Amino acid sequence: MMLKPEPADVGERVDVWLCRRLPELSRARIQALIRGGSIAAPGRALRPNSRVVSGMEVEVTVPPPEPVRLEPEAIPLSIIFEDRDIVVVDKPAGLVVHPAAGHAAGTLVNALLHHCRDLQGIGGELRPGIVHRLDRDTTGVMIAAKNQAAMDALSGQFKAGAVRKEYVALVHGVPAPREGRVETVIGRNPSDRMKMSARVAVGRRAVTRYRVAESFGAVSLVEVTIETGRTHQIRVHMAHMGHPVVGDPQYGSRRRDRGFGAGRQMLHARLLGLRHPRTNEPAVWTAPIPSDFQALLSELRKGPSR
Repeated sequence: MMLKPEPADVGERVDVWLCRRLPELSRARIQALIRGGSIAAPGRALRPNSRVVSGMEVEVTVPPPEPVRLEPEAIPLSIIFEDRDIVVVDKPAGLVVHPAAGHAAGTLVNALLHHCRDLQGIGGELRPGIVHRLDRDTTGVMIAAKNQAAMDALSGQFKAGAVRKEYVALVHGVPAPREGRVETVIGRNPSDRMKMSARVAVGRRAVTRYRVAESFGAVSLVEVTIETGRTHQIRVHMAHMGHPVVGDPQYGSRRRDRGFGAGRQMLHARLLGLRHPRTNEPAVWTAPIPSDFQALLSELRKGPSR
């Protein structure tokens, strides 16, 4: 397609102008297309920071998304909601979200590549857009984008803290006070780079709110909302308070976990609320507590509670 600027556009950066004219493309994508020659101005040298001039004509050729090297896999998924822009799933325990070292296959991304037949591509690649993540053994609501516009809109909401995220967890002990707010920085544990820590000099601000919903003496069911989305945030903050998540292999206590039979951390993302990336209408999705979590909770409820 050939685009021509309006008089009011003269003097603006080319990438900014094109981003406004082509909202389906992110600014980073437009810059990459300019550098790669897919966006050009005949007779002019064009760079992302070039200025729009009167009489300019810009030819835009958007190449089709390149297939990724990841293989689609027929992994069963529990779909909560799906349309042409997004897919919302109830992630089970044991499913890694994105391929990484040690997990090149069998991930949520592989499953979505097989399930979603209408992906339009993210960043020039034919893949789903992973906006946020849940740890491998954390269950619950997750959303992924099917196109760049949805990815940008969702990422903006997460970055602005405009997303409602609610969890439930079984933790050791009874947090005091029974309702409160935890704010720390979270960064890499200097003695174990595979773990995060709230006891670091330099890190990223992390805010968690919690409320004890039920207590069973040695264990409590807590409802958690997070204002930020740092790696392992809830698990780190609960451990930081002295109330690690039951069954947590990294931040918990094997001694305290004995007798509970938890094969994983008892942490579940039960609710996700945000605005739909296309309609801007508010939307809320929920996922029921999974069977292993529910079974442990039922056993605890049979005993004395307070």
